[in-house]
Amino acid sequence: MKKYLILFLFAIVTLGYGQQKTFSNPILPSGADPYSTYYKGYYYYTNTLGNRLVLWKTKDLSDLKNAESKTIWEAPKGTDYSAEIWAPEFHIINGKWYAYFAADNGDNNTHRMYVLENKTSDPFKGKWEFKGKIAAKTDKWAIDGNVFEYKKQLYMIWAGWEGDTNGQQNIYIAKMKNPLEIEGDRVMISAPTHTWEIHGALHDDVNPAQVNVNEGPQFLQNGDKIFIVFSASGCWTDYYALGLLTFSGSDKLLDANAWKKSEEPIFKQSDATKVYAPGHNSFFKSPDGKEDWILYHANSNPGEGCGNKRSPRMQKISWDSNGFPVLGQPVSEETKLALPSK
Repeated sequence: MKKYLILFLFAIVTLGYGQQKTFSNPILPSGADPYSTYYKGYYYYTNTLGNRLVLWKTKDLSDLKNAESKTIWEAPKGTDYSAEIWAPEFHIINGKWYAYFAADNGDNNTHRMYVLENKTSDPFKGKWEFKGKIAAKTDKWAIDGNVFEYKKQLYMIWAGWEGDTNGQQNIYIAKMKNPLEIEGDRVMISAPTHTWEIHGALHDDVNPAQVNVNEGPQFLQNGDKIFIVFSASGCWTDYYALGLLTFSGSDKLLDANAWKKSEEPIFKQSDATKVYAPGHNSFFKSPDGKEDWILYHANSNPGEGCGNKRSPRMQKISWDSNGFPVLGQPVSEETKLALPSK
């Protein structure tokens, strides 16, 4: 009897171990604009929650449902940054943590980027201080800020309006004086022009009848090649997809002519795998640094739009012989994926 009990327990342990080798999407039931930062053995993950900033801490992004989480900041009432907290990102820069996010006063027309700072190396400890708005000289509508360093210079890329009226979102870039300030003015490096970028019809009393969208820019580097992956078309459509900007210059990232856009989307909806409106992505490496992965949100059914049915997903990416990213197609919810390599 004892022998059979030992075999039974061994089978359970073995089964559990086997199950831990794979996962399937989505990795949370809901969560748009997923972003993570890997630091000292842990992934610090966040997504849009609308009225607050929350961090999850985990060694395995596929197991977010069991991760420790903490509310870092709650939007105060009656300010320019009290509502519509969108697309937060947490970055560790020179030993300090920074949280960048878009917010408004309840009117989308007032959306701007804001930043918090935490001077401790552990984002779950210390004090998060609101440091104010972060804007280029023109200070126009802005969302989806992404900060990166290239050749010892900090940059911010984001989505914005050319003027003060909704109708088109472009991708802008600017140098940063420091993690809290933009230096000088912005440069537009992408506007929605291709057919796959201009699915944006709206049917409400608040917005224009058509809004063309480039948004959610993300810096990506592979050796000496640098890219910006961005989302195109309205997130309220199933045509929401990812496009690619490739830098063809030497080192002047503010040279708009040096950014070349892909003719077609590099990641889009799939009826075959039943994944719709995949977009607003970020990238991360496996714990051992050998694999590149994409985080993105998507819907499980057509017509689910920009609401809370968007869920975070992850899958491994590859590179072609010329060093360009190959994202493939969004995998189905039935597909079992191997965990990132450790």
